[in-house]
Amino acid sequence: MLYRLSSAVVAGALVIFGSLGDASCVPRARSFIYVVPDGYGPTSQTMARDFESITTGQSTPGKPNSAQIGVDKMVIGTVRTQAADNLVTDSAASATAFACGIKTYNGAIAVDEAGQPVASVLEAAHLSGFKTGLIATSRITHATPACYCSHVLNRNSENEIAAQQIGYTHPFGAYLDLLLGGGRRQYLPKKAGGKRTDDVDLIAWAKEKGGYTYAADRAAFDGAAAAGDDSKVLPLPFLGLFASSHMAYELDRDDDKEPSLLDMTKAALASLEAASQGAEQGYFIMIEASRIDHAGHSNDAPGHIRDILMYNEVMAYLQDYVAARPDTQLLSAADHETGGLTLPGKWDPRPLAAATRTSEHLVDLLGKYKGDDAKGYLKTELLPQYGLSNATDEVVDGMMDTYKKSGSDALIVAMGKALAGKAGINWSTTGHTSVDVNLYGAAGGKQLGRMKALIGGNRDNTELPKYVEKVLGVSMANATAQLRLKETSWVQRRGELDEIKRLANIAAWNHMH
Repeated sequence: MLYRLSSAVVAGALVIFGSLGDASCVPRARSFIYVVPDGYGPTSQTMARDFESITTGQSTPGKPNSAQIGVDKMVIGTVRTQAADNLVTDSAASATAFACGIKTYNGAIAVDEAGQPVASVLEAAHLSGFKTGLIATSRITHATPACYCSHVLNRNSENEIAAQQIGYTHPFGAYLDLLLGGGRRQYLPKKAGGKRTDDVDLIAWAKEKGGYTYAADRAAFDGAAAAGDDSKVLPLPFLGLFASSHMAYELDRDDDKEPSLLDMTKAALASLEAASQGAEQGYFIMIEASRIDHAGHSNDAPGHIRDILMYNEVMAYLQDYVAARPDTQLLSAADHETGGLTLPGKWDPRPLAAATRTSEHLVDLLGKYKGDDAKGYLKTELLPQYGLSNATDEVVDGMMDTYKKSGSDALIVAMGKALAGKAGINWSTTGHTSVDVNLYGAAGGKQLGRMKALIGGNRDNTELPKYVEKVLGVSMANATAQLRLKETSWVQRRGELDEIKRLANIAAWNHMH
């Protein structure tokens, strides 16, 4: 279906902006899927593609022939990522841009530079009658999912983000239909093993007041679902919090304990589709492959690759899903690149295949070690699981010294650097970079051509939600007005805004996430 547009408001909120090009019509979609591979740059995809090709025997480093995988067939453009106050964005400023359509300061969660709440396209979709969902493999209170459903001055206010996203303190009440990810600790009071200091059990509140069905692990997730056509249909509203903090990296994930990103995606789409069946409005969902970014910060190539391959698997599934549903569209772009990854002349992915665990998992085991020979344990038990079975005593001594002086995070990076050296990889930073990221898209039939004309090419990240807004026929401006209808004191600590901004950029310069 097409809606002819002009500079006036037509068909509700379908208004064409100059930034969306010169096309005179916008393809209307009933449902929209937006996927964020956090911290994923163009070189990340190359590394994963080469790894897949060479470690599966399709080619060799001497005779490479790396075939396209997943998203390689879906490129429609590139995206600029800078924040309002920094050439290098953090995930909060970037997510505010592609969720709400505005530039803001690093650390901001869906608020403008004055600290006022700005509605996301998800909130606008909810007000227009669409079903809504969020999936993340990080804490569900982390920056990217938070920007779609909450409004705080600093991304570290995760307890307040949890309270808003479940509806406890949000002006719209309990409005999200589906949340899947980690972050249980932000929902529970300290006495129940959580991080909340207000003694509020948001999980109990969600079940009793919000009507949510809740799952804390794979068994409960599977048990809550009814049989669907090709997946599982969950009862909505549904809350799944599968880890206290972040969910496991794909390389470390125990399938009996946690669903994969693909598992969650299939169940979410089946559930939202079933719940909106017969209605004019379908759904909007944001899906984040969160831990690609965390592995980039750790300079952990095996963890980075395995989560990228899972992202590609999800995107291949979604491409087929959208092809079978002409009323559904898909966009995907990272928030930024992480790690400053390059693949210079000695690049060879084969050493990375020896890693069966991430560096984070192995360093966690070292921290739990109770014996009297930590060095021996690291050298003989842990490092071989990371492809470093031939580490010399000098290297291991250096790692132990790093661990004692600088802690777990420093050892994680040191291990990543050591393995990178074997594979010929170069990580230039443990933070973010300002490089453009790829934009991927899918739509049925002629809709893809119209998508490319309207949002393809090189785009600013603020343009992406404006495209979604148009094709769904919703209004972020109207939703923002609803958020501010009475007053905005529910956005906490506005009097501290200048100091919050200053500290956020110091944190960003030292280490972005």
